[in-house]
Amino acid sequence: MGEVLSIESGEKSLKLKIKCKKVLEKAKLGDSIATNGTCLTVTKLGSDYFTADCMYETVKRTNLKRLTVGDKVNLEKSITLATPLGGHLVTGDVDCEGRVVAIISEGIAKIYEIEIERKYMKYIVEKGRVTLDGASLTVMKLGDMTFGVSLIPHTQEMITLGKKRVGDYINVETDLVGKYVERLLKFQDGPFKENEGITMEFLLKNGF
Repeated sequence: MGEVLSIESGEKSLKLKIKCKKVLEKAKLGDSIATNGTCLTVTKLGSDYFTADCMYETVKRTNLKRLTVGDKVNLEKSITLATPLGGHLVTGDVDCEGRVVAIISEGIAKIYEIEIERKYMKYIVEKGRVTLDGASLTVMKLGDMTFGVSLIPHTQEMITLGKKRVGDYINVETDLVGKYVERLLKFQDGPFKENEGITMEFLLKNGF
């Protein structure tokens, strides 16, 4: 984890300065560093910090807009083809914010229940993977607009979710595979015709 040193607000943008150490090893200008699971480009490097710009799409979609100076953030450099993959492929393209609606102790673990817009729930699969503030986690329960993940004590200490309280927001990136499958199944060859309605061609194509 890193710590927010400063935040500069621009016109529909943010500039973040993050204090960190480990993630800067062999880092260089222009590298990508996922910050709370959001892929950001390094625009300036110091011995113990980096800065990054956030455009409007990033500000709008993510919890980076809710950060204050002193907040902790998850940090991760991009993997290489030689990197062992212990979770799943994460792009750093956040779909939406989720809200913590319940935290339940269960033995050594804590279950965090996250609420998201229902339209994103179709990409959440029980025992599938979801990314929360950049951390690849296993979905262990599903509701209509909520899902749950379970954290062991080590994970609670290592990622931001372990510091969250009910009502806090977290970045959610759903599994990329589901989005591609949906796109392939729904896509129609040929030009898109808005409000085409029922035509003879449509009826013939569908067996009428």
